[in-house]
Amino acid sequence: MNIDEILDRGIIKQILPSKEEFRKKLMEGKKLKFYIGVDATAKALHLSHAKNCMILEEFRRLGHDVTILFGDFTARIGDPSDKDSARTALTKEQTKENAMYWVEQIRPLLNFEDKKNPAHIRFNGDWLDTLTPQDMIRLFSTATVQQMLERDMFQRRIKDGKPIFVHEFLYPFFQGYDSVAMDVDVELCGTDQIFNALVGRDLQKHFNNKEKFVVAVNLMENPKTGELMSKSKGTGVFLGNGANDLFGQIMAQPDEMIEILLICNTRIPLDQIKKMDITNNPMQSKLLVAREIVKIFYGEQESERAHKNFIDTFSNKSFPLDAPVVHVPSLDIDPLEIACLCIPTNSRAQNKRLVAEGAVKIDGDKVQIGKRGFFKLEVKK
Repeated sequence: MNIDEILDRGIIKQILPSKEEFRKKLMEGKKLKFYIGVDATAKALHLSHAKNCMILEEFRRLGHDVTILFGDFTARIGDPSDKDSARTALTKEQTKENAMYWVEQIRPLLNFEDKKNPAHIRFNGDWLDTLTPQDMIRLFSTATVQQMLERDMFQRRIKDGKPIFVHEFLYPFFQGYDSVAMDVDVELCGTDQIFNALVGRDLQKHFNNKEKFVVAVNLMENPKTGELMSKSKGTGVFLGNGANDLFGQIMAQPDEMIEILLICNTRIPLDQIKKMDITNNPMQSKLLVAREIVKIFYGEQESERAHKNFIDTFSNKSFPLDAPVVHVPSLDIDPLEIACLCIPTNSRAQNKRLVAEGAVKIDGDKVQIGKRGFFKLEVKK
């Protein structure tokens, strides 16, 4: 894709200081440092995360230096963005373990093996863990309490009489310092991270006397319900459980999400998408988007197999013969434990919710989780 195709596809919502300045910078042809930061607070990631990696890869293909930064330090604090209560902080071991799951899931999206210009993986604990108290005081002195209180979620908590913890107040400084430590030119982020990214822009100017562009992308919101893909809430289309599961999850999405998935998670040209009669042919459109997305992650052959499996399973009402085998200590174990063994990338809370909703159905050694997940249990010997 060329520069204008990336900028005008409809994924990027806001560019600061401006789209015009960013485009001009890109047209200069100089190699820029891009990064996106993620706090791996769960093992699974969803298609909104995938969309961000796809854009990052497109800038890499244009010759830029790109990095996916895992917040192994910041995840231990807990990002307050758009949260009405404090997040649960993770241990360093948990964040590293989650990050490794993420890396495997995004390998089809980002080229880490390119000999001339590979994508990079970094962890912000490498520099944030080494900050001294004096370094931190210097960092915190770059902004005021009033500036931090401008955040919408803090204003909501004050209004509702809910607490704001000091560590949440400091989170934007640490995330912002990532821009300084890596000396970046561009930060890619979700629209919910603009405040933190702008703190990083200010810090980059303060410490390195360098301008940084903030490129904010959409969060793949359902246009009818306003629901977002969220790893903390377990909503959206999640990765890491195989081609059949991914295909089925996409098919389970409401019709109003079809165009959003086509724009964000495929590279079908926009003019072709506009010509599709999605309203009158939602099933065919959904099958198309499912095939395209699964092909990106698993290849064309696996995509066609997943398509056939879906038709056989849901149209012909048959249990899939190639359902993955899950080893269990006994067939007589708690449904929650079965769900956790079948979908290990889900958090225990997500699987507990599935059980509570009646989404885990067990028939002897056959298990169906939701509308899409089929597993065959086999007792360990």
